[in-house]
Amino acid sequence: MLTLVIFIIFIALVFDFLNGFHDSANSIATIVSTRVLTPRIAVMWAAAFNLIAAFMFDVHIAKTIGKGLIELTAVNEYVIMSGLLGAIVWNLITWYYGIPSSSSHALIGGYAGAAVANTGLSCIIGSGWTKTLIFIVVAPVMGMLMGFILMFLMIWIFHKRSATTVNLWFRKLQLISAAAYSLGHGTNDAQKTMGIITTLLVTAGVLKSFEVPMWVILSSHFAIAMGTLFGGWRIVKTMGQKITKLTPAMGFAAESAGAITLLVTAFSGIAVSTTHTISGAIMGVGATKRASAVRWGLAGNIVIAWILTIPASALVGAVSYWLVNGIHYLAGGQ
Repeated sequence: MLTLVIFIIFIALVFDFLNGFHDSANSIATIVSTRVLTPRIAVMWAAAFNLIAAFMFDVHIAKTIGKGLIELTAVNEYVIMSGLLGAIVWNLITWYYGIPSSSSHALIGGYAGAAVANTGLSCIIGSGWTKTLIFIVVAPVMGMLMGFILMFLMIWIFHKRSATTVNLWFRKLQLISAAAYSLGHGTNDAQKTMGIITTLLVTAGVLKSFEVPMWVILSSHFAIAMGTLFGGWRIVKTMGQKITKLTPAMGFAAESAGAITLLVTAFSGIAVSTTHTISGAIMGVGATKRASAVRWGLAGNIVIAWILTIPASALVGAVSYWLVNGIHYLAGGQ
């Protein structure tokens, strides 16, 4: 049993690494596309603040993921393993095609799909899913509106300044906004893996109550920081160049809007998608130039990917559960 628990923790940290790898674009696309930092320095900057976030925030989101979505009576080691496999497969598919989908929603989708395959729909905690599903829409809209408002205010405040002077200021300020966004990204996404690992420890009897151990917090943040360091370069191009063309001031506004949204939701214990949030912020900032400055066709394709993520990863999670359970049964398990 202990060997199985350790193996599943390893899979969870692999998912966490891939989460950082997949979502690296969210943290660095704006600061790279505005040429404030080179790609290699940018991922080092983002990874550092992903790790620093371990020491700055509570674990409200981990508790939501771990015990607020699925009844723990429906969860066992094979459900957790299968949910992680479902999320990993979906992440790799979307990374390969350069689609900025949500690693967070892939995780909760895979987890839910595996649990439903185990015990049926009765395991779903409806109240816990309400906020998550609402914020699939709310998070990108918050990011978009905040990005639009911040950029509009900046245009109004600095309209008499030369573009050269403004860009010089915001090239420096973008370091701060990128750091703030990476803090939000680190605490939001690492906590989701913390929640899964802690659930595993509770169901396996290692822990008597749902309290996230410090080693789980540190290992989760380290894994996501290492994933960010290696970077998902395919998605950087989509986020930083294809949605709209960014200036340093626009990058600052987008990152600040994303950071504020992520930190507010983290303190509220609401699991949101960092991908959705920064994508919405970039669209909102781009729209201040003119509506046609945003490539809404591409944005529409991204939204479709958002909608598909939970059901697609849930299906993969369910299939993974049937396969894992079948192998367990054939190997002589009960």
